[in-house]
Amino acid sequence: MNARDLINDEFRPLNVSETGLKGLSWMEELKVEHLPIVDGEKYIGLISEEDILKLSAMDQPMDTQKLSLIHPFVRSTQPVFEVVRTMSKDQLTLIPVLDEKDRYLGLITLSDVLKHYSDSGIFDDANGVIVLEMSPKSYSLAEIARLVELEDARILGSYVTPNAQQETIDVTLKINQQELSRILSSFSRHGYFVKEHYQQSEFIDDLKSRYDSLMNYLGI
Repeated sequence: MNARDLINDEFRPLNVSETGLKGLSWMEELKVEHLPIVDGEKYIGLISEEDILKLSAMDQPMDTQKLSLIHPFVRSTQPVFEVVRTMSKDQLTLIPVLDEKDRYLGLITLSDVLKHYSDSGIFDDANGVIVLEMSPKSYSLAEIARLVELEDARILGSYVTPNAQQETIDVTLKINQQELSRILSSFSRHGYFVKEHYQQSEFIDDLKSRYDSLMNYLGI
C-alpha cells in the first residue's frame, strides 16, 4: 500500500484566497493542528494553528499575509512506512501528498495512518527498516536480499529514492525483524553505507502518543 491509498477525501486544503479565520474553523472542525495551503494544484506549504494566530489580519486572504510555513510532503508512490516516518520526524497531525510533478493530490491524517495499521495488523510481527545509500550502478536487490537472508531475515518491501544532487540513491528496506545488528554488520563488511536504521514500532508508538495527547487536548 502506498500514500495514494490513504488519501482522505473528506479533507480539502486551504486555498490562498481564503482567510486565517476559515483555517482556524476547519482545524477545530477536523481536529487537526495543521492545514495545507494551495494555489490551484500548487502546494504552498503547511500552516499551524499557532502560525494563523500570529497573522496580522486573520480575516484577510492568505495570499495578502506574510506566512510562516513549513513544506513537508510525501509522494503518492511512497510506501506507508515512509509516510509514518515523515509524520513522526516532523511531529505532524497530517501530511500532504504530491505527485511526481509536484501537484497537490490530497492529504493523510494521523488518524488515517493509525487506522490503517490497526486494521492491517502489520505490527503484530516486529519489523525494522534499513536505509542504504549507494550509486545506482552498485544497486542489486538480489545481492542485498542475499545478505539479509544469510542473517536469517527477509526483506518484506523495498523502495528506491534518487538523490539527484549527490547522484546516489537511497534504498529503503523493510526487514521482518527488529534486531538488525547482524544485518548491519554484514552490510558494513560488504562495503555498503548504512545511512540510517530504525524500528517501525518506534515511530508508531510516537504517533500514538501524540495522537492521544491531541485528543486529550481537544477534550475528545
